Amino acid sequence: MPSAALPSRFWADLTTRDFAGLDPASTVAVLPVAAIEQHGPHLPLSVDQSIVDAVIAQALQRLPDAAPVLVLPTQAVGYSPEHTAFAGTLTLPIDTLVQVWTALGECVARAGVKKLLLFNAHGGQTSVMDIVARELRTRCGLIVYSCSWWNLPLGEANAQFSPQEHRFGVHAGEIETSMLLALRPQFVRMGEAVDFPSSSQQRAAGYPILGNGSSAKLGWAMQDVNSQGAAGNAAAATAAKGQLVLEAAGEQLALLLQEISALPLSTLAA
Repeated sequence: MPSAALPSRFWADLTTRDFAGLDPASTVAVLPVAAIEQHGPHLPLSVDQSIVDAVIAQALQRLPDAAPVLVLPTQAVGYSPEHTAFAGTLTLPIDTLVQVWTALGECVARAGVKKLLLFNAHGGQTSVMDIVARELRTRCGLIVYSCSWWNLPLGEANAQFSPQEHRFGVHAGEIETSMLLALRPQFVRMGEAVDFPSSSQQRAAGYPILGNGSSAKLGWAMQDVNSQGAAGNAAAATAAKGQLVLEAAGEQLALLLQEISALPLSTLAA
């Protein structure tokens, strides 16, 4: 349900006059960012867009009626150069993406909104969010948080998957395939879903520092990880597992939005 003061929780549904009634101290704008990129032989290019929109929908259902949250239009195309060896992938240059997301944040600030959440579903652009968040803080004085759905505390939903899958099933594996089975099963080709090994597993076994997953990061393209463009045990995916993840992520996102709304504007120094 939308806030009692707003006709909708979607930015584009408001009229220009609606913004005069917003409380700048509590209103939170959400910019969903995703990707249109290959996800192996079994999943559509739209995986990240489908997931980010679905988690936000789950969160909106759980927000109190009075929570002042406004969702901006989803930015479906992101930064995906690591997938360009596979047909169909769309990507923007990193400088273009920084400019676009920063410009949208500046528009949010001009509308009188002081808080912004960048909510992400693509692992390859978390560093872009960091840059944009700092740019908007210095340019506009916005309180900007960035969050990727998998970094939310998902509890039992995460416990469905093995530690190995969490570490190495980073793209179109059991987790993402389960989520798409819950969301858009007609576009999932389970006949093509197998256990896609990751080359990271070999490095983890043979190199205690560069392979430990935290000390050093490789600049990789997806074909370096797996020649089919996926990593993880997609064959083990089920819709039931995916639904639990979506619901848990939506619940935690709703709580995060309420925390950002309650955060005082004095969080940032003048």
